[in-house]
Amino acid sequence: MTADNAPAEAASLTAQAYARLKQLIFDFALMPGDRVSETELAQRVQVSRTPLRAALQRLEREGFLHLLPRQGWQVAPLDFDVMDELYDLRTLIECEAARHLAESEQRPELRQLADTWLVPPTERLADAAEVGALDERFHALLVQGSGNREMARVHREITERIRIIRRLDFTKPARIDATYDEHARIVRALTRRRADEAQRLLRAHIQQSKLEVRHITLDMLYRARRPA
Repeated sequence: MTADNAPAEAASLTAQAYARLKQLIFDFALMPGDRVSETELAQRVQVSRTPLRAALQRLEREGFLHLLPRQGWQVAPLDFDVMDELYDLRTLIECEAARHLAESEQRPELRQLADTWLVPPTERLADAAEVGALDERFHALLVQGSGNREMARVHREITERIRIIRRLDFTKPARIDATYDEHARIVRALTRRRADEAQRLLRAHIQQSKLEVRHITLDMLYRARRPA
């Protein structure tokens, strides 16, 4: 490695360590509340201490890890009160964005939403990860359609913080079908410029998702902590 490409190599290793650690947290391989040392984490993600520490600091800034002085690192415990507050804030942002989208003259985002969600059952995706990514895109496009960049920025931050539990909503096939149905109804209401109806459907959709992921998360935590 030459001096010229050393910074790029270090950034790549940091990005790899960050992605691996985050996936371990999302998969509950690192459990909420667990304490871990840098030595253990370096072995698990197979990187040296320097890129590891940069990755850990990024995860700490994002709220996924806490640094315990002289004790190592702790995976942030799941705080469902905080999650509820984030879901409430998300609902406010998305409902305001939906109102704007229903009333706006130019609506390119709505065409994208329709192309994805107004499809026959035979064209629906079944893979949980793919549907989860599409679901995030659906809600991001809603907010993008508001034209409010600060609103979109805050919404991205909320999405990142709740992703650890939100992705679990698609582990059940019935929830995938429900998501397609609910998204389709929201898109149709927006297309017809029925802002109140779109907001009502959106609130119900987000609330149901919140209840589902809380139930699944608690069940996963219970199973993960049971003795083998």
